[in-house]
Amino acid sequence: MSYEHRKARAVLRVLDGQGRPVANAHLHLDQKSHDFLFGCGAFDAIPYTNEKKGDPFLGDRMEKWLRLFNYGTLPFYWGRYEPEEGKPAFENRMNAARFLTGRGVRLKGHPLCWHTVCADWLMQYDDKTILDKQLERIHRDVTAFAGVIDIWDVINEVVIMPEFDRYDNAVTRICKRYGRVPLVKEVFEAAKAANPKALLLINDFNLSDRYAELIRDCLDAGVPIGAIGLQTHQHQGYMGVEKLEEVLRRFKGFGLPLHFTENTLVSGHLMPGHIVDLNDYQVPEWPTTPEGESRQAREWTEMLGLLFEHPQVEAVTAWDFTDGCWLGAPSGLLAADNREKPAYRALEGLIRGDWCSEGEIVTDENGCARVEGFKGMYALTDGTRVTDFHLCADTQSIEVVMEQARS
Repeated sequence: MSYEHRKARAVLRVLDGQGRPVANAHLHLDQKSHDFLFGCGAFDAIPYTNEKKGDPFLGDRMEKWLRLFNYGTLPFYWGRYEPEEGKPAFENRMNAARFLTGRGVRLKGHPLCWHTVCADWLMQYDDKTILDKQLERIHRDVTAFAGVIDIWDVINEVVIMPEFDRYDNAVTRICKRYGRVPLVKEVFEAAKAANPKALLLINDFNLSDRYAELIRDCLDAGVPIGAIGLQTHQHQGYMGVEKLEEVLRRFKGFGLPLHFTENTLVSGHLMPGHIVDLNDYQVPEWPTTPEGESRQAREWTEMLGLLFEHPQVEAVTAWDFTDGCWLGAPSGLLAADNREKPAYRALEGLIRGDWCSEGEIVTDENGCARVEGFKGMYALTDGTRVTDFHLCADTQSIEVVMEQARS
């Protein structure tokens, strides 16, 4: 696989605190973070920064999370975020968000509009009022978190939304009433107005032509989709390279960034193939196994490598950080006791190893040196002084000032 398009090159000019060139100097550069979004569900940050603040077990888990990822998804399911009308869990989510952003993590809120885990109290209202309250909710939350959370799954699983019949809910009602595309347009425009700088996603598990047709219709209607969200919950087995490449071909033609938003690969037995709705598979125990863990590591390595190679993929999110989260599946990168599974160590070897640049450079008499590496943030030091710089494709020359080393 070729990852050259993930790298950048520039001429670095290094100055001291008085603006003089740092000439003929041997310097060490070390990549601190990636521009590519290596993500994971960050749900554990909520209890860790609220009711279980400082808990050592969760602290160990979060330390391992932060060692691997630079991108996290926080839950904003309306029925849980605001179980009682007018009483959203704002402080609860903001505590988690500030904890993560304070450690350099970019965040996404998930989701703003979805027919599942919808607020039950909406059912007392007529369709127009439900839509009004949905748009008000988007304006409130996107505005409140602007600058902290600037990426949102605006609407989730629209392909099935008006057809959903497992139980009555307010969002399916308004999707039936107004139609898929008009609803998508309304919620996206509300989110865009609330935070014009936000990256706004449409997101779905249906990766068929139906989803592609919906996206095409939305774009034709002027919906400001910023990226396409693609879910791959692979509880019934790894989809493999051929299927992944088919999905990439289907959605790359829109010219939009592709985000693989929710990805699970299990390390235990596979869910039976006849199950249509994954939520229908409920078992008392779903243990991880040594053989399954080896398989999971191989599959994650292959899948992430393929997606990192594709130029339009900008984010990949592992959905479950630990086993036993969604549907009790052994789909985490950690076991339930925080043990690092082979998949965790395999991804660490890629994200913090093979795909992470470091090395030595020597400046010339003008304080200049050529640098090359994976796009992202770097630290540059001569042993006593240190500075940071961003290496990206849009910058051919970078000027930095070496300050005293930070403790």
